[in-house]
Amino acid sequence: MRPGVIALVSASLLVLGAAPGGAPPKPLPARMADTGGGSQLITAVAPRAGSTSGTVTWWDRAGGRWVKAGSAPARFGAKGLVEGTKRRQSTNTTPAGLYGLPYAFGIEKAPRGTTYKYRRVHKDSWWCQDNRSRVYNRWSEPRARDCRAAESEHLVSYGKLYAHALVIGFNYQRPVKGRGAGIFLHVKGRGATAGCVSVSRDAMRRILKWAEPRRRPHIAIGTVSGATAVTRY
Repeated sequence: MRPGVIALVSASLLVLGAAPGGAPPKPLPARMADTGGGSQLITAVAPRAGSTSGTVTWWDRAGGRWVKAGSAPARFGAKGLVEGTKRRQSTNTTPAGLYGLPYAFGIEKAPRGTTYKYRRVHKDSWWCQDNRSRVYNRWSEPRARDCRAAESEHLVSYGKLYAHALVIGFNYQRPVKGRGAGIFLHVKGRGATAGCVSVSRDAMRRILKWAEPRRRPHIAIGTVSGATAVTRY
């Protein structure tokens, strides 16, 4: 994807009532400079950069308009959000940005009706986060010899959290060592995440049944004020 910086949302989103002149506010995607070029979009919005909770909404574009398909409460990193290009690994921050969604995965079977590429988790499925490895920020099955277990996620060990998930394409196309790995949209647990975006199991299943590869869905992560810049990868 071409690089560039966009505002996820304008300050007008702070005004939740009618727009000036009595006109209703435009849907959030219609106020974004870039939505990825597809006709489906997920927005993950936090009130402020330091927030650990917010809202995930998924949208369809039809007839030249963006229409909300669903929404759910969400959790973010324990240290809030940071611009993706400035993020560092192991900081418990969620990378703000506009990202593709390469594929889905899960310990459980894909929900009936899922058309997105879906990879099942097995006992030897790992996500490599080892900066020394040639498979950094990639699924590794079995775990690559140069990828240390202590620097990786053993996916099956995450249980309900990874019942269903979507890979967020942060630092994925051309991984930069030390920037971060293993950023997913997944089922939420009891609190904030280590940098992922999480929603309820029901919401995750609804998103997987909604997403259509041919419509090129993306996810945009940012803040209500737009204070956290959003970089497109």
